[in-house]
Amino acid sequence: MEGFSLTQTAEQIYTTWLEQTNLPSNLVADLEAMKNQPEVIADAFSAPLSFGTAGMRGVIGAGINRMNIYTVRQAAEGLARFMDTLDADTKGRGVAISFDSRYFSKEFAHESAKVLGHHQIKTYVFDQMRPTPELSFAVRHLHTYAGIMITASHNPKQYNGFKIYGEDGGQMPPRESDQITEYIRQASDLFTIEVANEPQLRNDKIMNLIGEDVDQAYLKELKTVNINHDLIAKTGANMKFVYTPLHGTGQVIARRALEEAGFNDYEVVATQTIADPEFPTTPFPNPEFAQAFDLAIELGTKIDADILIATDPDADRLGAAVRQPDGTYKLLTGNQIASVLLNYILTAKQAAGTLPANGTIVKSIVSTELAADIAASYGVATQNVLTGFKYIAEAIHEYETNHDHTFLFGFEESFGYLIQPFVRDKDAVQTLLLLAEVAAYYKAKGQTLYDGVNEMYEKFGYFEEKTISKEMDGLAGKEQIANMLKELRANPLTELNGHQVISTTDYQTGVHVDAAGKETKIALPTSNVLKYWLDDGTWLAVRPSGTEPKIKFYIGTKDSSQAAVDARLQSYSDAVEELIAKLTK
Repeated sequence: MEGFSLTQTAEQIYTTWLEQTNLPSNLVADLEAMKNQPEVIADAFSAPLSFGTAGMRGVIGAGINRMNIYTVRQAAEGLARFMDTLDADTKGRGVAISFDSRYFSKEFAHESAKVLGHHQIKTYVFDQMRPTPELSFAVRHLHTYAGIMITASHNPKQYNGFKIYGEDGGQMPPRESDQITEYIRQASDLFTIEVANEPQLRNDKIMNLIGEDVDQAYLKELKTVNINHDLIAKTGANMKFVYTPLHGTGQVIARRALEEAGFNDYEVVATQTIADPEFPTTPFPNPEFAQAFDLAIELGTKIDADILIATDPDADRLGAAVRQPDGTYKLLTGNQIASVLLNYILTAKQAAGTLPANGTIVKSIVSTELAADIAASYGVATQNVLTGFKYIAEAIHEYETNHDHTFLFGFEESFGYLIQPFVRDKDAVQTLLLLAEVAAYYKAKGQTLYDGVNEMYEKFGYFEEKTISKEMDGLAGKEQIANMLKELRANPLTELNGHQVISTTDYQTGVHVDAAGKETKIALPTSNVLKYWLDDGTWLAVRPSGTEPKIKFYIGTKDSSQAAVDARLQSYSDAVEELIAKLTK
């Protein structure tokens, strides 16, 4: 009996699921709840959960467009069938698997291992939840061919996800990912995907548990992140800060890393150290959002903390709030955190005489230009890549292969950073260690991190960025997002907020058009992104989210003072809202 067929209607596939006699009780309840709700059935059963280069992510529940043991088995089956085509030695290296604190994360991890085990593919499964960056590290450390991370990152509790990593520890490259996607589509008979018996897999050493052994190796590498150990010894032990893992995986390893680095005078938000899939204290466990810091601010105010730091549930993203002169806390943007980290890295390395002549930073095309200006002031190059940390990982691999650049720092504006390349994805644990050191650096100077941000602005100019996200759910939303980008290509943007567009890059066609109309090919993979530069130095980028039903408009601008740049950003934000209104009519 088929799980789904492209020729079946959503109602027919829904009926097929209803006819199954051995569904888990949570899926039975979900199917019952959506009876007589054709819109819900259409969303859950009209099309399979999208699987891209970042894997898949979706709401937990019954349906081919939902996260459940059947869609997870299907994804694992796709990976297994792909690995079956590899030579014996490559296939024999196996797959590392980790998971976060969400509902069904451990179950999905073990179901993946059982599917792979049926294909005689070895797996190395963490004994309990671990961060995404540690999974990336484990792939490299254990020399596995691939990795699976069960996580929905910073999404609300209703979500979960399945991410595949390649042998370099970065997200699976597009060529392999596309082949895996084809095998996933072929495995459309969801209810007949075979799984092996877990105790037998354990007995046969095909499914293996890992934990403290990998933790110790990861912690050893984390010791290379901090730069000025004397500074930490003198100031770090007396610098007060608050850390919260937001009910997630940071609790497992981040506190050990802090203490081993010499940071002892910090406190945690106790209720948020509980690995609770309900995320009861913060319905949106996203360190981009001020609400996620409510309890940290409460504690920070009580102990007079210099900085508040939060990692998201799978500990690949990090946010921070810094104390201002009046004692209140201000949430930093991802671009500000990246810039202050970069400025410190280059300052400290230059002072220590360890700044390489061929140093390079890597950032996404929608991230702040402040970082490029900071890098240039130290003679360091900047490489821009598409959004997606796999592209930063690819750049690092290229540097290591060609020996023409030395990687110094990588980041995306969406609160993702990488300091040392023993991990090939965003690493909030590394970032936590270095940001604590940066705060200690300013503490030693009688300043706060807030002062450090202002120092950068005074030196390089006042940069400000904003992302305007519009959520468009369901099949109609997906179509509307596609139509908005189609309209922008059919009728190119020539003016915004009273300023002329002087150049445009369409990353889908790979063409940059300058003010004179001259076309230049760009050396980046294709992506559904448009970017515009305006005559006042402002830029605008438009792209659909790769993991959520959203279209995002990124604005970056610069001026001579905070007041001036705030006003400029607000006027551009208003203009973009007007543009969105026109595009959605």
